[in-house]
Amino acid sequence: MTIQKIGIAGAGTMGTGIAIAAASNGCDVRLQDISDDQLKSAQHRIVTFLARQVAKERMTEEQARDVADRIELISELTVFAACDMVIEAIFEDFKTKATLFENLSELIRGDMPIATNTSCLTVGNLAKHVKTPERFIGMHFFSPAEINPIVEVVRGKDSHPAVVELGLEFARAIGKRPILCKDSPGFAINRFFCPYTNEAVRALADGLGTTAQIDHVAQECFGAAAGPFQVMNLIKPQINLNAIRNLDRLGPFYAPVPEMVTLGDSGLDWEIGELDIPDADQTKKIADMLMGGTFLAVLQCLDEQVASAEDIDFGAAHALKFSKPPCAMMNDLGMMGVERLIRSNLHRYKLPTPGSLAMIGQLAA
Repeated sequence: MTIQKIGIAGAGTMGTGIAIAAASNGCDVRLQDISDDQLKSAQHRIVTFLARQVAKERMTEEQARDVADRIELISELTVFAACDMVIEAIFEDFKTKATLFENLSELIRGDMPIATNTSCLTVGNLAKHVKTPERFIGMHFFSPAEINPIVEVVRGKDSHPAVVELGLEFARAIGKRPILCKDSPGFAINRFFCPYTNEAVRALADGLGTTAQIDHVAQECFGAAAGPFQVMNLIKPQINLNAIRNLDRLGPFYAPVPEMVTLGDSGLDWEIGELDIPDADQTKKIADMLMGGTFLAVLQCLDEQVASAEDIDFGAAHALKFSKPPCAMMNDLGMMGVERLIRSNLHRYKLPTPGSLAMIGQLAA
């Protein structure tokens, strides 16, 4: 089966980005939203993006018109009946998504694949609200979806292997690099990105440095394009907090620190002042805390076979812009070096030593 006509429910930032990516690679797109204002905003964003691509000589004016013509903005779900696949990209609220899937199930063919773009809700729980859970998968795109190459393709407990493969093929067809994931809280990337941001806030709360200093150390340590506080402000601290809260079921290690909760619930951004370069002792303490939390989450992810080391590193490099991805870093540090970094969290939370620690040195190709 080839996916040519794609329906996208939700014309917000993610839905519009997915629509642009699909249309830019030859798909006919039906972008739906119940809000006229949201549809107008999506139209403006599409036009602006394509104009920028033309200005940068990445496409001709004719190509830009063709892409725009392949995206139809609609308000009714009924047009999805003629599509080959539907992707849900609405607000990250379980009840809202569940209601949408129940309505979709009454409108579309029973054999039509349905994907959710959820970043933190489990595919299995959402699948309970579709008539054919075997046709249901996760396809988590990363922002900005029109250009970010990473898509986590998530296989739910009931997902049919052929539908999972179809999701992988569709991602490749629209120019993405899919990462196959097990249906686990946070999937592959948020599973370690959330502890990374949580440890950054813990370092701030412990007085190890300012937000600017912690960002600086993170950028140096992971080769990151932006530090954790900069990224949290970009995606919004409240959204980051919601993602972390969805990892709570994994245990206390993943619970948000109080300062993360206070700031996230306030709706405010982190204040990032002028950088006063941290001294060597500060730098080491901050880096150790960031690496310790990140590495432990990655090792647990590997133990649970959520994703491969190669895919985790590729996702870190391309979705998060880490030029020093975690598995490669652990290989360079060696088993004893990594064990030193994760030891405090193992003791604090009474966690077993991850079995994947023994694989350090050969984690990723």
